[in-house]
Parts: sequence; C-alpha cells; structure tokens
Amino acid sequence: MFRATLSFLFSLTFLTLLPAQSPVKALVGGTLIDGYGGAPIQNSVVIIQGDRIKEVGTQGSVPIPANAEVISTEGMSVLPGLWDMHVHLMINGHSDYGYWDKTYPPLFRDVIMPSSAEQLLMAGVTSARDLGAPLEDILYVRDAINRGDLPGPTLYVSGPFIQKEPYPGTEAFRWGVDGADDARAKVRRLAEAGVDVIKLIDQDQMTMAEAKAVVDEAHKHGLKVVAHGHRPDEIRVGLAAGADNFEHTGLSSAPGYPEDVMQALRERTADMSQGPLYWTPTISVLWNYQHLVENPEILDNDSWHRGLPDSIVTDIRASIRRPGQLPYYQLTPLRIPTLRDKFEQLQSTGMVLMIGTDSGVPMTFHSQSTWNELDIWVNELGVAPLTAIKAATYWPAQFMGVADEVGTITPGKKADIIAVQGDVLRHIALLQRVDLIIKNGKHIK
Repeated sequence: MFRATLSFLFSLTFLTLLPAQSPVKALVGGTLIDGYGGAPIQNSVVIIQGDRIKEVGTQGSVPIPANAEVISTEGMSVLPGLWDMHVHLMINGHSDYGYWDKTYPPLFRDVIMPSSAEQLLMAGVTSARDLGAPLEDILYVRDAINRGDLPGPTLYVSGPFIQKEPYPGTEAFRWGVDGADDARAKVRRLAEAGVDVIKLIDQDQMTMAEAKAVVDEAHKHGLKVVAHGHRPDEIRVGLAAGADNFEHTGLSSAPGYPEDVMQALRERTADMSQGPLYWTPTISVLWNYQHLVENPEILDNDSWHRGLPDSIVTDIRASIRRPGQLPYYQLTPLRIPTLRDKFEQLQSTGMVLMIGTDSGVPMTFHSQSTWNELDIWVNELGVAPLTAIKAATYWPAQFMGVADEVGTITPGKKADIIAVQGDVLRHIALLQRVDLIIKNGKHIK
C-alpha cells in the first residue's frame, strides 16, 4: 500500500512538472494575404500554437491537429494584424489642444491612453507607434500592454518630442534643446528610459549641430529618428542630419515639394548603403475633412466612446459640434487639392511609404483612422490593395526592426492575425469592421 501511494505521488509530481501543452488554433478556409505583397492563398489554413504561427498552407496540404480549436474563415480575407505608424494615445479627437493639455494629463495613464489603445486593437491594429507623449505615462501603458494587463496593440513609443523650444504648457511631452550637448543629453535620457524611437520636430529651427546631435545620439543607442516634414527646411535639415523616416504630407497649401527637396530625396533613396528612406504621409486627416464637414454623421459613431467615461465623451462631442469652424482645420480646404500631387511626388522618389494616421488629432478617432487611411490610398490615390496592406504590415515591422517576429503571416512569427468577411482586395473599406482579431495567439474578437 505504501509503495502504491508513493508511486502515485511520484507520478502526480512528475505530471505537474511537465510543461502545459500550448493551445492550438486552426484558421481554416479563408483567402490568406500574408503581408509580403504576393498573390493571396485561397482555401488557406493557418495553424497557431500558443502565441506563434506553426504552419501555413492550404486545405488538404496542411493537416488539422486533432486537438485544435477550429475557427472557420470561409468567405473571409485573412491578413496580418495592422500597424498604425503614427498615433497619439494621449489625445482622442478633442478640438482644443490648449484646454485638453491643461485638463486631462492626470487621466492620461489610467483612462485616456488605455482607452485609445483598446480602440486601436478593436479596429484590428495589433501594433502601433506612438509619437509624442509624457515619458513615464506612455512607458507605463506600453509595458502594461506587453504584460497583458491592458488590452491594446503592441506599442513602440517615442516619449516626448524633441524640438528647439517646447510650446508653452506642453513641456511634459515636448523637450527643448539648447546646444548640441543638451540635444545628446535629452536623447540619451530617452534611450536610457527605454523608448523605441526618437521623434524630432521643428528641426529647421535648430542649428545643424543640434539636429545632427539628436540623430547621431539616437543611432548610437540603436534608435531610429522620425522627423516632421511640414516645411521644406525641415526636410532639408532632416535629410542632412540623417533622419530615417519623415511624417505628414506637409508644406501647408503649397502645390508641391520644391525641386531641390525632390532631388535630395532621390539622392537619399539611391544610397542603399543607408537602407530605405521611409515616409508616413498621414493623408486621411486632411483628405476627409471637407466630406466630414458636409456629412458629420460619422462623428456620432460610438466606437470612439470605448473606455471613456461619459463626461469625457460629452466634452469631446461638444468640442467638435461645429466641424467647419475648428481653427485646427481652417487652411485644410486649400491644402486638399495639393495632396494627390504631393503623394505622387513622394511615390516617385522610391521611398517606402507606410500607413500612419496622426490618430487622436481633432475628429480623428483611434477606432476609425487606420482603415480610413488605407481606403484613401486604394480608392482615391490608386495604390494597389496588396501594396497598401504591405505598407500597414510588412514595412512597419521592417522599420521597427521586428520583422522576424511580426508583420507577415509566416511560420515561427507571433500570431497577430485579423480577418474580415468578404474580399478586402476588392473592398478595402471592409476593414472598418474587423470580424476576427488574434493578438499574440489570443482570440480577442
């Protein structure tokens, strides 16, 4: 009896020491768009074990494990989780920055940023780059998401903007520089805190030594530099300093980029020893403005309410009740006719364009902005759907240096996968209602 009991206890102990078998999921039947830009795979099968993609193929060629949870994707487009390469979790569509920056910082960490993150995730954005926020708050939220304590996309963050002088009242998330040594010190402080990228703006107001110090110090710490491209001299200085990625379709209402800027961009893209030059046009925030003024019903979509208390929802709604009168957008009607030419100019240089939205700026909600950007690229600007999807999956992962982990549906990578009912290559706007969301192997929706 004693031996039997001892044997039983030994067996029980041995079994408890065995690693738990990772859950297995099988996505079966959909049209797979893997993120590389090639032809879709019909009748696809994607096997997920734990948080990883184990196998990819077609029905009949990939066996379905007996223990798998089978998720039918029949009639669906299956693609990598989307990236948005320009978001601001600290804001959520309110029209008055001065008021917002004075009123809501105490709620950034526990209410507003988590709300923004969850809205992005439920829109199918499984990775995002936040470009401008108070350092401790955004690092806290990023790390909480990574631990699984908060729902949201995997975040890559810059912390505060680096610029010549912060605007009054914004010092918590805009850091000024005074000389090259100070520029290096500010970047070093961000790097040591653990940011993923450096955000540089107004670099045309810096000395070249200061701008170069920002970029050189960032690169020394293995961080890429994302620079504003609002003005010709911002681009000129950013290029000379060695910035890796420019943001926005700028130059206000000017009809296009000056020829010397275009030539400098072409020369930079020709130098592959530096790797690709990236640009994030954030075009939808401007392109959609006039239509939104004339057709404001979309502002009543309650998807952007998720995670926000009624008081903040009411405040945001009141601030945008007259879309055509917002000071933020008064030049926009003059800018809209220039956008197509500028976008085509950028395309012509051979740069890598990536999907980013400036999500969070007035009337640009985290729950809607990413699909809007993709829709404009495809349906207004003539970008091939596979190319646009690659700009929201493959290329962002490459830029952030995590392409061995995410960005495509490939065996061995993390299982960040979304699916929508219908043919997304024919109707890209189907992405406004993502039906299936899997992040790190977990079935979110």
